[in-house]
Amino acid sequence: MQSRKLLAFIPLLIFIGLGVFLWVGLSLDPRELPSRLAEERRPVPAFELPSLTELDKMLTPDDLKGEVALLNVWATWCPTCKEEHGFLNRLQREEGVTIYGINYKDEPAKAQEWLRRYYNPYQKVVLDIDGSLGLDMGVYGAPETYVLDKTGAVRYRHVGAVDAEVWKTLKQVMQQVEQEGAQ
Repeated sequence: MQSRKLLAFIPLLIFIGLGVFLWVGLSLDPRELPSRLAEERRPVPAFELPSLTELDKMLTPDDLKGEVALLNVWATWCPTCKEEHGFLNRLQREEGVTIYGINYKDEPAKAQEWLRRYYNPYQKVVLDIDGSLGLDMGVYGAPETYVLDKTGAVRYRHVGAVDAEVWKTLKQVMQQVEQEGAQ
């Protein structure tokens, strides 16, 4: 008889456990995905992939070094990438921000046409057709944007579109990284 009374409480305990689990999950910001690269200030993973914009040129992490910069993961199949593209053009044109691109799981001809039509804010564009570089970086999908220091180490990661509000944070991070490098 006593065990039957205890069995009656099991569904209640399961319900409470699920409620706590969902409450914690709903309080998390899905754009704040952990990045071991940024947390540990790791360099962009090793790669040798073709350039989208420079014919017959292979790019490596060394091509992403030299200055504090943004590294933007984008694709023509990504509607959010199209939303942010104009803003990236403005950042490059008006503020002189160095932006590198990773064209992620895309068709090269479509990506080249995209840059011709919507302008190219990128200093260099890595062509990651099979997504291997993105996988090594922990990319969940496009767009994602990273702040790189002068050595090519990842210092910050943003998941989602870059707009004026996000730029405030990215700019602060870039300024902090610049100051650290000057010391």
